[in-house]
Amino acid sequence: MTAPRPVEPEDATATSWVAEEWSEGPVTPPERDPFYTAPDGWETVACGTVLRTRPVRLALFGRLRQRIDAWQLLFRTRDLENRPHVSVTTVLLPADSGRGSAGGRPLLSYQCAIDAVSGRSFPSYALRWHAHARGTVPQFEFLLALHAVRLGWTVTIPDHEGAEGHWGAPSEPGYCTLDAVRATLSFERAASPADTPVAMWGYSGGGLASSWAAEGVAEHAPELNVVGAVLGSPVGDPASAFLRLNGTPYAALPILVVAGLRRTYPEFDRLLHRYVTAEGLAVLTSVERMTTMAAIVRLRGYDFSRHTTLPLTELVALPEMVAIFDEIRPGGTAPEFPMLVVQATHDQIIAVDDVDGQVRRYRDAGASVEYLRDRTSEHITLLPLSVPLSLAWLADRVAGRPPGPGTTTTVFSIALHRRSVAGYGSMASTLLRAVLRRPIRSHTRRRPRTR
Repeated sequence: MTAPRPVEPEDATATSWVAEEWSEGPVTPPERDPFYTAPDGWETVACGTVLRTRPVRLALFGRLRQRIDAWQLLFRTRDLENRPHVSVTTVLLPADSGRGSAGGRPLLSYQCAIDAVSGRSFPSYALRWHAHARGTVPQFEFLLALHAVRLGWTVTIPDHEGAEGHWGAPSEPGYCTLDAVRATLSFERAASPADTPVAMWGYSGGGLASSWAAEGVAEHAPELNVVGAVLGSPVGDPASAFLRLNGTPYAALPILVVAGLRRTYPEFDRLLHRYVTAEGLAVLTSVERMTTMAAIVRLRGYDFSRHTTLPLTELVALPEMVAIFDEIRPGGTAPEFPMLVVQATHDQIIAVDDVDGQVRRYRDAGASVEYLRDRTSEHITLLPLSVPLSLAWLADRVAGRPPGPGTTTTVFSIALHRRSVAGYGSMASTLLRAVLRRPIRSHTRRRPRTR
């Protein structure tokens, strides 16, 4: 495995670049949309440089158009080996916002649970009006981003897998997320100062991406004023999840990770060709075109060991496999800002023991982590139930209030927390406005206060 190369030298920022301004254009998947193709000379600019911009119209499930200002930015980022890559982030501002209206608003980077390698699952496509992206997770998470805008945040939603769909890769989602934040802060419509408070939040696969972003700040983007991160059910140990979910109703999820890792690690792909049958390789190729939900339905109960020439436990025990699985396990680096981790103890997809381990690794490395475990939720319900508490916790970090002690607390239900109860009515109001297609505007009195 190739070790990551150092970050590009600072003189890379000397190259000036004027971003191209595009009109919205037709709604086509990223593989066929020229907006996603970088212009000539882009490799020479610094990470986070905006290469291209366009306004977009967004909609709930591709059908209910939302009255909110939204822009997409193509920006420069990098991969594990510091090779230049590009990605796209979608920036949300209140309806009818003027140029520079984001000044004074904190920035929330929300990482969706993309959990697939098909471009149709990227939020930059799935959230657009008339997108054909049935079965993508970002379409379900869009309401959370709209709610954050109403509460006073500028929101950026990165395609954190990059343009090539590197699902499951370590570190890369963090670089991509942090460069999306850089791009958003420099975008003239957002017009935010460099010291704008930045918060990060994600759930499940988005929680994993947020983990890598939190771990990457000190090395990749130390100039950002990141004040906190909420990691919802952040996977903990992808290798453990692979073995545990194989043959279950959620067997597609580890198969999608394998499909993504093939794109990240050439040696991983070579091992698959050596120990996986032609039928198994065909399954891996087929999921590259599927959305998350479509893959779950298609591969329900699928046992990958049917198509391997070694028992699955022996395959994942190969030294090359162990090295890769060790590398993709988060928790090795302690962020300098506080984190909140939420997890259901009876999660049917992400084992609580795996998340316990990630929290323990963070604390052993010196991180400040509040860990909240819920006894009555499961994987699907914990996300909406944890929204008010998560946003309130991040707003406290923006306001400069000290975090609670870095302890582990197991509660009967996160829904009974006083900050949760107070927020559900506001969430219902956002849902009503979205369904009725009323303007999504910020409530100034609820705007998170900057320090």
